[in-house]
Amino acid sequence: MAAKIDFEAFDRRGYRTVGAREGYAEWAPTYLDTVEDEMDLALLDRLGTVAWQGTTVADLGCGTGRTGAWLREHGAAAVDGVDITPEMLAQARERGMHRSLAVADVRDSGLEGGAYDVAITSLVDEHLPDVAPLYAEAARLVRPGGAFVIVGYHPHFIMASGMPTHYDRPDGESVAIETHVHHLSEQVTAGLGAGFTLAEMHERIIDDVWVRLKPKWDRFRGHPITFAIAWRSAPSA
Repeated sequence: MAAKIDFEAFDRRGYRTVGAREGYAEWAPTYLDTVEDEMDLALLDRLGTVAWQGTTVADLGCGTGRTGAWLREHGAAAVDGVDITPEMLAQARERGMHRSLAVADVRDSGLEGGAYDVAITSLVDEHLPDVAPLYAEAARLVRPGGAFVIVGYHPHFIMASGMPTHYDRPDGESVAIETHVHHLSEQVTAGLGAGFTLAEMHERIIDDVWVRLKPKWDRFRGHPITFAIAWRSAPSA
């Protein structure tokens, strides 16, 4: 596994940095206007090893309910969500896609162990100093033979762009949310260590679609911006 590297070594913006709870609380009113589906939902569309129809899903770091809505649209029977930010959960409640919603950390969700066909987390892991506890929690939640899906901000893009997860305040100040670089080898090591088997992986590359959305990103054409990994837990004996 590659040595852990602090994001500060790559930071080209120098924005004031806040923690995830504080940052997403302030970002919540404009979050849906600034996050593109190409970041995460486009990758979920590519997954072929996860059968969503009729599943019970633990949505870890559910935010405003974007992922929950995608899950229900793709046949999930019930989705339970947790997030550390009440302001984001309030928007998820308005969507009405979740069976339950609670304020909790993705590494200690409080959800029932072994009760889910799938655990999923999207655009969350870069805010964690270590991904191993997230994988351990996902392994606790899913049934034997269940799946864990993680979609994340690609470490290559974080390093190449020097861009942290950030938002703009109403007064125009750009504020960074605590960002960590996790090499893909860390994801693999954490997944295997939690007892999962790697089922598939995809990377979203900056292409014409992305450049139309973000013309200034033409200089990043060909670079991966996000990734999705689907893991499978061991079946029952």
